Amino acid sequence: MKLSFLSLASGSSGNCYYVGTAEYGILIDAGIGLRQIKKTLKDRGVDFDRIEALLVTHDHADHIKTAGILGEKCGLPVYTTARVHDGIDRSRYVGETLHASRRTIAKETPFAIRDLRIEAFEVPHDSFDCVGYEIECDGCRFTIATDVGHISPTVARYLRRARHIVLEANYDEEMLRNGSYPDFLKERVAGDGGHLSNREAADFLALNYTPSWRTVWLCHLSRENNHPELAGRTVDLRLAQAGISVGRDLALHVLGRTTPSGIFTLD
Repeated sequence: MKLSFLSLASGSSGNCYYVGTAEYGILIDAGIGLRQIKKTLKDRGVDFDRIEALLVTHDHADHIKTAGILGEKCGLPVYTTARVHDGIDRSRYVGETLHASRRTIAKETPFAIRDLRIEAFEVPHDSFDCVGYEIECDGCRFTIATDVGHISPTVARYLRRARHIVLEANYDEEMLRNGSYPDFLKERVAGDGGHLSNREAADFLALNYTPSWRTVWLCHLSRENNHPELAGRTVDLRLAQAGISVGRDLALHVLGRTTPSGIFTLD
């Protein structure tokens, strides 16, 4: 049973991802509108009625805007930690309070949605709480870590054991340093509870490479402080310095902020 992956949107204006089998799937985060979600899935040949659940990483608006609608109006169970649920409840960006759809999970405690074995793990970020997700099906491990202030030992452990990785590469350090953000925001983005830079993502991948890795997608690029070509080139060059060839040893893709990706089949 093979998994498929699709990025519907990945960036500060909204995040949403799909992971599924030939029969059903789940969404990770819901920071874009319901109409856009349905249209993108339909355009990629995925029936919205096949969606079984929503997983939420954290309570920032660009990840939860449609969580209430998906949960309470569309009837999807919404899985995340108790603290993230508290953050969603307090958010002014979520119009529908989660009641019947609310599902509370614990970090590093596996749960199942049909054939998918799912495990949340802690990710350092300046929200009420933040998690990444490991999704395993028929021996294939897919792991997503977005909005990563820094790569903690826990994040590193989950990424190392994955086969397919979605990892944040939010900003270029020079662009952030010389950009228009006020100093307090620059410090927040570059801090331990902010976001992961291209260089930090590249260093982690180069220093922790394992032949079991098949695909890396770079996600959550900043509109103001990054470019897709720059993020990809930074990682590609750093991997090459470590003797790792993109295209031979692993595949590397940069996800668009507002442009959906194609559907990737995960081996």
